[in-house]
Amino acid sequence: MMREMKDSGAKWIGDIPINWQADKLKYHLVRKEPKNPGGKVVLSLYREYGVIPKDSRDDNHNQTSEDTSKYKYVVPGCLVVNKMKAWQGSVAVSDYDGIVSPAYYVYEFIDNVFFKRYFHYLLRGCYKDEFMRLSGGMRVGQWDLSSEDLNNTLVIIPPLPEQQKIAAYLDSKCAEIDGLIADIQSQIDTLEQYKRSVISEAVTKGVDGDATMVDSNIDYIGLINSSWTLSRIGYICIKLNRGFSSEAEALICSNKGEVIIRGENNYGLVSDNDNMFQGVMSGDLLIHGMDTWHGAVAVSHLDGKCTTVVHVCDTNQNKEFVSYYLQMLAFKKVYKAISNGVRGNTSDFRSWDKVKKIYISLPDKDEQDRIAQYLTKKCSEISEIIKTKKEQISTLEAYKKSVIYEYVTGKKEFV
Repeated sequence: MMREMKDSGAKWIGDIPINWQADKLKYHLVRKEPKNPGGKVVLSLYREYGVIPKDSRDDNHNQTSEDTSKYKYVVPGCLVVNKMKAWQGSVAVSDYDGIVSPAYYVYEFIDNVFFKRYFHYLLRGCYKDEFMRLSGGMRVGQWDLSSEDLNNTLVIIPPLPEQQKIAAYLDSKCAEIDGLIADIQSQIDTLEQYKRSVISEAVTKGVDGDATMVDSNIDYIGLINSSWTLSRIGYICIKLNRGFSSEAEALICSNKGEVIIRGENNYGLVSDNDNMFQGVMSGDLLIHGMDTWHGAVAVSHLDGKCTTVVHVCDTNQNKEFVSYYLQMLAFKKVYKAISNGVRGNTSDFRSWDKVKKIYISLPDKDEQDRIAQYLTKKCSEISEIIKTKKEQISTLEAYKKSVIYEYVTGKKEFV
């Protein structure tokens, strides 16, 4: 028998069990943001993981300020909100003692009506669309959720014992789903590494597998195929300066070694100012001046426009081969070694004069063609497998989201 339901008063929640309550957040939490007392670990707020120590992961490239005196102190049980990314799910109850960015909101619970782990699931699982509606700003990347709107947001309150049961179930169920996702992600990581090794092997030795190697006398190049010649990018490539129409599609040279339309695959906005763009035509070789370290080099198969930080080039060599070779240098962390990047995980090749000096080992044109054809086919096969596995992850993530929503809103109950 289904339990009796009532309107929660919040469209994004819908009906809730008749014995559950709904109230404004401000009646149960209050902003409390003491400054850094000193000697505290820096915490980061992730959409995927919640609040965790910043140094526990190596994929957060935001720099911690040298002066952390204005950072906000967080203790376990505080609600932390990234006001600019709340609509993406950057909201979490912290399990850690530490400090967070001055741009975040920090809230403290002022009564005992919430089991905090339940509240963590509630806001992260149900409120993204509502926070998007409430956030304002000129551009998506600059949206801002005001504390007043957050304070007046309706939150639902099940009986405390039921909150505890829901949280315990979701901890177990989400851990199970996360385990499956982690296994698939590990397979994806292995495939990505395999693809890198295939590229590296082919662009340094060729595809025959019996190359004689000799010292290039260039530290970051190392051994090269004895039948190949050593050159520089400036000798084989020219930088273009293409015009474009304002209506042209905005393109991005991604760190996956492909040129995509802005907004695809979660790649975000760039400037809307046409002065920051240049034209791109299908067949152009694109070399990202700041993201080279991550493999952002590709041959475009699209017409459009891209940021002027990218070098749009032509070459008298096989463009795909040159692109694969420059990606290989990224895999070997060459760009970070020879650039003067100002951050730990970046490189600065915005100057074409610097790009021109990069060495490249070249086979004859026929062998370049063979290598490029081989890599295009091989990488495509690997990418298709990766795509399938990413779809599996997306399915699991959607399932996890639906499970959280159904239980924290009372659509499903324990039997």
